[in-house]
Amino acid sequence: MKPARRTITRGNSWLESSAPWALADGAERFVEANMTAFISARGVDSVAVDEVTAAIMTIPDKGRPLRFRIALTISAIVLGGLFSLGTRSRPAVLTPAPREQTKVSLSDEGATQAAIRFYLARVERDPEDTRSQNTLAEYYLQAVRESGNEDYLPRALAAAHASVDTVVPERNVGGLTALARCEFSNHNFAAARDHAMTLITLNPGKSEPFAILGDAQLELGDYDAATKAFAEMERLSPEDSGTHTRLARAAFLRADPNDAKAHLWRALKLLSGQPDPPREAVAWCRWQLGEIAFSAGDDQKAERCYREALADLPNSFRALAALGRVCARRGDFPAAIMLYEQAVRIAPDVNSMAALGDLYTQAGRAADAGVRFELVEQLGEHSRKIHNSPFNRNLALFYADHDLKAEEAYALAQGEYAAGRHDVYGADALAWTALKAGRIAEAQSAMEEALRLGTLDARFFYHAGMIARAAGENATAVEFLKHALALNPHFDLLQSKVAQDALEGLAR
Repeated sequence: MKPARRTITRGNSWLESSAPWALADGAERFVEANMTAFISARGVDSVAVDEVTAAIMTIPDKGRPLRFRIALTISAIVLGGLFSLGTRSRPAVLTPAPREQTKVSLSDEGATQAAIRFYLARVERDPEDTRSQNTLAEYYLQAVRESGNEDYLPRALAAAHASVDTVVPERNVGGLTALARCEFSNHNFAAARDHAMTLITLNPGKSEPFAILGDAQLELGDYDAATKAFAEMERLSPEDSGTHTRLARAAFLRADPNDAKAHLWRALKLLSGQPDPPREAVAWCRWQLGEIAFSAGDDQKAERCYREALADLPNSFRALAALGRVCARRGDFPAAIMLYEQAVRIAPDVNSMAALGDLYTQAGRAADAGVRFELVEQLGEHSRKIHNSPFNRNLALFYADHDLKAEEAYALAQGEYAAGRHDVYGADALAWTALKAGRIAEAQSAMEEALRLGTLDARFFYHAGMIARAAGENATAVEFLKHALALNPHFDLLQSKVAQDALEGLAR
């Protein structure tokens, strides 16, 4: 039986009362809300602080005023910071340091894990503490972003649901916001969209609901609606870095990479202007700038951006894999393999594991490649279970690229598209897998949808060219394949060679 929903908040702000118990309660809330800030500011060993704090917070209230407990908590953090000053050094750019040696900041995995343990202890003591449930959900999502580990998603959803089940969303906007973000991360984009629309009604004048709404609409392929949502976000928060990263993505999808780069540089400037710039966000922007350069075939600029991302965040698995891709493109397979191995050790995912398998194949290490390809399937299946979804477009594309399980690949892509996710990348996945399954007419129709924005992705034009060739439309095939190779002559370790061979065959 679920607990009754709360309809009132837990006390007033400690600033509104001079009563000793109000002061103590407010102090406790202040420390909880700023726990990771204390950890970050002093470079404290997050595990030690968490253990000390947890021990202090278990001291019974009777006979020990709460203010004394809070004072002990703060003292533990401050003293830990003093003892830790000067004991930590920045890890090398390309080699992620052991986590226990990494200086803690708000964007570091160690600080995130400390915060998770702290708030988890809070909700275990009081499951109806919605503020802690909301914060716990957000930290679980942060852990997903930092580590790529999707196992945190069900925990984030559970915390967010516990919050809104305890206090109705009308009085718990933070809980509904956390739930909307969790649903988005869990690829339930329709639910995220619907929650965002409710938030806009409940919290008018705030930009965050429009951010969630626009993100969800992009993933669902409703690009006009997403553009309107982001325009409203820009009106409300023109100097927010999140506004500009979203405008950048929308611009790239609409074939305007220059505008995308301008927004990313604006986001970087805003982030860098903060007293303590969030390293994860800064590294993400630099990685995105590298992706735009790579998509245009500019390897040197892409490499520079990836290395700058790693200078900001040495364990950025995205930048490590991307830099490995650049090394592979110039034929430096040992360096590429090393970088991809580092990336998948941090965050094993379908795309990076598949790329590593391809590299092993190119290096003549067939047995190692086979192991990685088996892991690709296992990762894909695990992701489907985590998201509670029968679909996985990344796994579908892996099968199609390697001429494996054509019908299963098609079912994975077609099911997702039929379920309502009509973005251009979903349409491309459907088109490519339909071609491999021999469904030429369906492949042509889906490819038209994939190209509807003119997105400058060489893979799209390569797929379009191969579909046109299969349909006997040779002139169109030549045009598409030339366009793909002109955009990015080495867009993929294996597929760019297939595109070149197909073009040469059509020219004979």
